[in-house]
Amino acid sequence: MDVQQSKRIQTSFLNAAEKKVLVWLAERQPCWVTSDLLTLVGMIGSMIIAAGYILSNININFLWLASFGFVVNWYGDSLDGTLARVRNQQRPIYGFYVDHTVDAINELFMFVGAGLSPLMDVKLAVIVLVIYLMLTLNVSVNAHLKNEFKLTYAKLGPTEFRIVVILVNTLLVCCRPLTEIANSYTIFDHEVTLHVMDYVGAVILAFLIFVYLVTIVRDAREYAKKDPLPKP
Repeated sequence: MDVQQSKRIQTSFLNAAEKKVLVWLAERQPCWVTSDLLTLVGMIGSMIIAAGYILSNININFLWLASFGFVVNWYGDSLDGTLARVRNQQRPIYGFYVDHTVDAINELFMFVGAGLSPLMDVKLAVIVLVIYLMLTLNVSVNAHLKNEFKLTYAKLGPTEFRIVVILVNTLLVCCRPLTEIANSYTIFDHEVTLHVMDYVGAVILAFLIFVYLVTIVRDAREYAKKDPLPKP
């Protein structure tokens, strides 16, 4: 069955350098390493992230574990597709299905794990997750309708976000007073206490909402031109 693969649009700051690194790694993987195995490694990385955040309730140093999980997740999640392309073993239908299904599971582990830490409110983490999944759904719809798979927005992609979160984790471990920041606000007659990660999450949420709204308005206009109302 012939399937036309969607054009991958990657314009992030690190994209060019990252591609070279991933191809270099893919060419040096032993024969027993497969794309499916790397996908599993990426999922294990997301579980490590969740464990690190949850265990930070016991000791803040477990954020190092969460940061290590982001590296493991990047290795598996970014390398699985590159390995298939380097070995000329692409499976457009199976690969698309598995990759995006596992991505959703990974995101669930990451965001809920962060929400179960003492650093971020779980309700905010779930809201960020929902908006992220909505944006991911829009990407998948565009991949189907115009064979365009956009992975980056405003020069930022998954790798850049991983790096930002690792830097935030490092700051929280190395500068303990940051973990003690807790500001209370009254929102709709409910008292809400925000910690450092809540502010980071709020910034990410605002960015995702902005990107989502701009994207759907732009895409809707483009599709309206391609699919105009029929003349009476």
